[in-house]
Amino acid sequence: MNPLNTTAAALPADLEAMMRSLKMPHARALAPELVATARAQRWEPVEVIKALCAEEIRGRAASMLATRRKAAGFPTGKTFDAWDPDASSIPAPTQQALRTLEWIRRGENLVVCGPSGTGKTFFLEALGQQAVEEGLRVAWFRLEDLGQLIRAHRTDDSVPRAVTRVLRADLVVVDDIGLLPVGTDAAEGLYRVVDAAYEKRSIAISSNLHPAGFDELMPKTLATATVDRLLHHAHVCQTSGDSVRLTQALAGKGVTQLS
Repeated sequence: MNPLNTTAAALPADLEAMMRSLKMPHARALAPELVATARAQRWEPVEVIKALCAEEIRGRAASMLATRRKAAGFPTGKTFDAWDPDASSIPAPTQQALRTLEWIRRGENLVVCGPSGTGKTFFLEALGQQAVEEGLRVAWFRLEDLGQLIRAHRTDDSVPRAVTRVLRADLVVVDDIGLLPVGTDAAEGLYRVVDAAYEKRSIAISSNLHPAGFDELMPKTLATATVDRLLHHAHVCQTSGDSVRLTQALAGKGVTQLS
């Protein structure tokens, strides 16, 4: 920001103290250079104020985005930048509609089910990353994570409070249901989250099984109650085709060639 190579003097101590008191770290960091440039280029005072405010707004937005992204606990960091919509078996109009995120703002759910390797987790993570970028809060879980949550809070009877904290997120994602046997705690955790979120928050799940088959994974009564609430306001996408990972592996695209 200093094209004239002007010397950026330190801010006066009282001004720096005021900016600290007002919690303006981003504007404060830029201020010495900006003041030097403004003096050299004879900016109007209002231009200086505007530039400092803009820098603080930009810095706060970036900081809040990083905080939301870290809190979400995404597994890999995949976004739509690497997503090939034409390679997905999810219909293009459905992809486009889900990417508007309006379903999250309406408190609706999303179920993506199908064979392993057909892009379920990738699609959900990319949606979650987009939601975070648009200012929404996301919480990412595996089913076993919910089981651990229940066990950790059952001893002091604080499970309801723990579930309430989970639902501070606008979107709760539960990934890879159906890959492993579902323990009692995990089944209870899924039910509690889905029940508490019903018509209040959005739940998105990926599963090898359609939810209609969840009674193969957990007690029938619990499965019925969970699926009833999950599917009442849900978009269901069924993926198909061969595993993308296996296809890439067989084509030698899963690794960098040795030299």
